Amino acid sequence: MFEYSIEARRTDARGSVATTKNAALVLDTSLEGRTDAFNPAELLLAAIAACMIKGIERVTSMLDFKLRGVKVALHAVRRDSPPGIASIDYELVVDTDETDQRLELLHKNVRKYGTISNTVAAATKLEGKIRRKA
Repeated sequence: MFEYSIEARRTDARGSVATTKNAALVLDTSLEGRTDAFNPAELLLAAIAACMIKGIERVTSMLDFKLRGVKVALHAVRRDSPPGIASIDYELVVDTDETDQRLELLHKNVRKYGTISNTVAAATKLEGKIRRKA
C-alpha cells in the first residue's frame, strides 16, 4: 500500500502553506479569499485534475496511445446545508489523432484507475466527458 503525507501551517490571517517532499503550495485560508492561491474547493478540483492527467500519463504507454497534450476543466457545485460538494463535472480535452474508440478507451481507463477521482466519486457525483481538441 502507498501512503501520502503533507504538512500545512498557518502563515497569517490571509493564508497557509502546505509542504511535501521539496514542494510548497500557498493555500487560501483567508475568510475574505485571495486570488493568488487555491482555496480548499479549488485544491480538491486540482487534485482530481492531477489524478486524471497522471492516469493519462500512465495508460498512454500501456495503450500505445499517442497525444500531444491534455487539458482538464472541472466545475463543482457547493451545497450549503450540510456544507459539501454536491457535484463535480469535468471535461478532458485531448490533442490526438487517435480514433474515437481509442479516445473513449482512454477515458474508461482514467475513470477506472484514478485513486483520487475514485475516492471523490464514492462521496459525490463525479461526471464528465472526453473530447478531441478542435
